[in-house]
Amino acid sequence: MLFLLVTTLLKFVFLVLLFIMPLATLLTWMERRQSALTQDRLGPWRASFFSIGGKPVRLLGLLHPIADAIKMLFKEPFTPASADKRLHAIAPLVGYVMALVVMSVIPFGPDIPTSILPFVSEETIAKYPVVPLQVVRLDAGILWMFALASLGVYGAALAGWASNNRFALLGGLRASAQAISYEVALGLTVVGILIAFGATEPSAIVNAQNQAGGLGLPLWGILVQPLGALLFFIASVAETKRTPFDVPEGESEIIGYFVEYSSMGFGMFMLGEFVEIVVLSAVFSTLFLGGWDLPWIMGNDSIWLGFTTLTPDSVGVGTFHLVHMLLGMGIWGAKIFFLCALQLQIRWTLPRFRYDQVMNLGWKMLLPLALANIFVSAAVIWWDPSLTAMTVLGLGFIGLVILVAVAGPRRRTAHADHGHGSHASHSTDSHGHPATSH
Repeated sequence: MLFLLVTTLLKFVFLVLLFIMPLATLLTWMERRQSALTQDRLGPWRASFFSIGGKPVRLLGLLHPIADAIKMLFKEPFTPASADKRLHAIAPLVGYVMALVVMSVIPFGPDIPTSILPFVSEETIAKYPVVPLQVVRLDAGILWMFALASLGVYGAALAGWASNNRFALLGGLRASAQAISYEVALGLTVVGILIAFGATEPSAIVNAQNQAGGLGLPLWGILVQPLGALLFFIASVAETKRTPFDVPEGESEIIGYFVEYSSMGFGMFMLGEFVEIVVLSAVFSTLFLGGWDLPWIMGNDSIWLGFTTLTPDSVGVGTFHLVHMLLGMGIWGAKIFFLCALQLQIRWTLPRFRYDQVMNLGWKMLLPLALANIFVSAAVIWWDPSLTAMTVLGLGFIGLVILVAVAGPRRRTAHADHGHGSHASHSTDSHGHPATSH
């Protein structure tokens, strides 16, 4: 029991304090710098805490997140006199804590043999042969993940209601409606993955994806279920309540559910938004990008580095598993960082949807497509359980998406422009005379 407690605590500390929190903090700087580059300006550049030779050291603006944290900590916390003070204080923690709990079932590296760890008894090795790089390993891990993730919306709803402010309540209602709408599609898009790999445990799904398929390609979810991956990504962006799905916040309309928050209450909502980005990127990587593994590079008993191949016999069992663990964690982190950067780019590329557009997209497009994806996937997998047919179908869909993206939107033809011009040239003014343009 002590061994389990110590290893679980170490994994939790690494995951939360050494990965999620630093990356979420870095994303606040990345978004500011990205927005500045998009708008052709400097962005965060002024914060400095010390000087060298009389010149302030700004470190490319990396000191701004620290300055933000200090500002949030020392601002006066404000609670409206008519608010429900207990719920007002609890609300910022709900979404933040739920996002961290979801990460507990995400594998962030390969299993480590207990025998290579120092100070471990033979009895412990016999009882626990491997240490999974996963805080909690549950057979129904995917179901646990979605059950807890769905509770995160209570933070926004409670914040809007407990503030006793009409605008905050409207923002909370918008957040609740949007979360419910897209959670349905989010859950249905994963069903295709569960059918394809026959597992609900995240590490088992990762291991299944990194088997060689019939075409010599890895069975990554994005190849087997490309439509599901696309729908999942869109729904996950909507779940973070960020542009183009930021109608619950809508600064130009209703201000948002956190209008009555200041100090660390507002800071928790802001940081929680970036934590959700990291968590959903980790979930997407686990389900659709093979998790911590990389095909043709990493194997259970070998690591190909281009100039040499590492095996337990060539470098020793302990050294091999250490390199295997570090490389797997690095690959997992790189995939998550790429997905986070992609979400930040979307934030500064697309305009905000109207509320009716958000609802129509969730109920009239994502939901029917997710249902169609389930039926088609089930039929194809029943016909070919080896997933070769699913891979071929997935590659065809990816090719179609690339062709559509390259072709771009449909352009107006010259005939249509000529017709429009002819109609304008024969228009008349209020007196019946031919109209002229100046």
